[in-house]
Amino acid sequence: MTELHESVGTGPGDAHFTVFTDREDAAAVARSFSRPGTRTLTHASGRPWIVGHWQDDEIVTAHAGHAGLALIGCCPIDAAELERRAGRLRDLAELDALALRLPGSFHLLAALDGRLRVQGTASGLRLVFHAPVDGVRVAASRADVLAAALGGEPDEEQLAVRLLWPVPHPLAEAPMWRGITAVSPQDALTVAADGRTARHSRWWTPPDPVRTLAEGAPLVREALATAVDARTRQGGVVSSDLSGGLDSTSICFLADRSPARVVASTWPGRDPADTDLYWAEQAARSLPDIDHVVWDAHASPLVYDDLLTIDDLLDEPTIGVMDRSRVLHHLPAMAARGSRLHLTGIGGDHVAWCSEAYYHRLLRTRPLFALRQLRGFRALWQWPLGGTARALADSRPYGRWLADSSGRLRDPLPATVSTSLGWGMPPRLFDWVTPDAERAARRALRAVADAVPLHPDRGLHADLDQIRSCTRIIRQWDRMAARAGVPMASPFLDDRVIEACLAVRPSERVTPWRYKPLLTAAMSGIVPDACLRRTNKAAASMDASDGLREHRADLLALWTDSRLERLGLVDGNALRRLAQRPGTPELRDAILYSTIAAEVWLRGLDRKPEPNARASH
Repeated sequence: MTELHESVGTGPGDAHFTVFTDREDAAAVARSFSRPGTRTLTHASGRPWIVGHWQDDEIVTAHAGHAGLALIGCCPIDAAELERRAGRLRDLAELDALALRLPGSFHLLAALDGRLRVQGTASGLRLVFHAPVDGVRVAASRADVLAAALGGEPDEEQLAVRLLWPVPHPLAEAPMWRGITAVSPQDALTVAADGRTARHSRWWTPPDPVRTLAEGAPLVREALATAVDARTRQGGVVSSDLSGGLDSTSICFLADRSPARVVASTWPGRDPADTDLYWAEQAARSLPDIDHVVWDAHASPLVYDDLLTIDDLLDEPTIGVMDRSRVLHHLPAMAARGSRLHLTGIGGDHVAWCSEAYYHRLLRTRPLFALRQLRGFRALWQWPLGGTARALADSRPYGRWLADSSGRLRDPLPATVSTSLGWGMPPRLFDWVTPDAERAARRALRAVADAVPLHPDRGLHADLDQIRSCTRIIRQWDRMAARAGVPMASPFLDDRVIEACLAVRPSERVTPWRYKPLLTAAMSGIVPDACLRRTNKAAASMDASDGLREHRADLLALWTDSRLERLGLVDGNALRRLAQRPGTPELRDAILYSTIAAEVWLRGLDRKPEPNARASH
C-alpha cells in the first residue's frame, strides 16, 4: 500500500472522487482506488459507483428503481426532492434541465440502466476527466488521480504549452498526462453500459445577451442572493473578504442578511495611495452585526512568498501559487473565530463587467453608438487612434488568429488595445524558454488551428475565456483552503450568477462612463449608496514589486537544479540571472508567472507520492 501524502486526507470543501459503471470488471478497478479514509457509494447491485473523499454535507444522493443521482458540492436540494427526480428519470439527457435549474456549485452524477453521466460546472470550477484503466472507463474530478492509476509521467509537450503566456483556448483544457481526456465545462460525459465507450454531449450554452440593464439587474440580485444563501442558510459562523471593492462588499451585505454570523476580513494594501481600507470601513459602519477584522498591511505575505515549500496536491500548474500564501494567511485566524466557510468576491470582475471586445461587433451593428463609446474607452485606457482602428478592422476568425500567433511567440507583448478589442492576449514565450520548448508549443498551437472560439462573438468568447481562466486558479485555491482548515466559496462563479450577468446587453454592462453598472444596479437597496459610489479598485502593484525584491533568494533557489531545465524546456542560467535583477522593468508584466507555476508543480510531484496511488498487489 502506498503511503499517502497528508494533504490527500480531505476536509470540508475538498470533495474529490472517481466514478464507475455497474460491472464486475469496473468493480475490480474501483477497489484499487479505495484507500483508508476513502468513502464508497454503491450501485443498487452493491458494486462501487463513486469512490473518493467528501463530507456528509457535501453530498446528496438518491436511488429510485434503475436510477441513481448524486450531487457533490454545494446545492440547496434535499434527498427527498432528488429521489423524486430519480424516480422520474427515463433518459440521461433529461438531466440537462435539472443542471440548468439548480443553484450552487456542484458535480452532478447519474447512473441509469447501467450507463453513467458525470458533469461539472459551466464555469469550469468543477471539472471532469476520464481515462481507460485496465480497459475500464473511469471518470474523475481530478486528473492526477487518474494519472496515478495509469502510472504515466507528465507530458513534456504539455509542459511546454504551459510555459506560454497566456495558454489559449482550447489548449488550457488539456490534462498534463497523456491518456487522460478532459471534458469541456459545457459538456457532460456519458459512459455506455459496456463500461468502455464514452461520449461528450453539450448541456450548457451561454444565454443570448438581450436583457436591458433594468430587466437584468433584479435577476442578477436574485441569483447572487441565492448563491450566498446556499452557503449561509445553515447558520453558524462564516467569514468573508471585505476588501472595500464592490464585489466583496456585495457578498458581505448579502451574507449579513442570512442566519449566519459574519466575520469580515480586510487586508489593507501597502501602497499609501490604496483606498481599500477607507471603503471597507465605510461598508462596515453599515454592518453593525459583523465582526470586522482589519489586518496589519505589513503582516500580509507578499506575492512570490513561500514558493519553495508548496506541497499541495495539484493536478496542473497554476499561477495561483504566486498568491497562495496571501490567500491562505488569514484562514487559521478565521477558523479560530469559528468560521466554517470563507466567502470571497472573486469572479465579480469577470461577470459583472465584460470585455470591450463586444464593440468589434457593435461597431458593425450599431456604428454611431459604438463610435461614441469607443471614444470614451480611448480616453479611459489611452488607446491610440491608429491601434484602435487596426484592432477594429481585424476580422480574422479565431483559428486563423491562433495559427498566426504560433509564428509570433517571441514577439514583444502586444498593445493593450489589440488584446482588449480582439480575441484576447495572443500567447508569448520569453527569452529563457528553449528552442525545443518553443517548437513543442508551436506544434501544439498548429494542431488546434481549426479550433472554434468559445462563442462566435469575440466579446462573449473573451468573457467565457476569462471566467474559465479564473476558475482554474480558484479550483486549486479551494483545495489549498480546505487543507488549511476553512473551505472557500466564490458565489459570483456559480453558473446561475454567470448566466444572469451574461444575459444583459454588453452595451450596458461595459461602458466607459460607469464602473460596474450591472452590479451597482443589482445591489441597489442592499448595499448602501455610499459604498456603490466607488469607481475603481486597488491594483496591489506595490505588493508584487516588493515580493520580487524580498523573495529574490527564493526565486534564485527555484532555478537551482530546475526541473524544467533538466527537461530542456528552460535556460536555467537566464532565469538565475533574472532572479538577481528583480527590478527588471519587464517583470512588472507578470511574465514569470507561467514558468514559476510549471516549476513549482514539477517540484511538488517530486516531493510527494501521487494521490490515491493504486495498491500494489
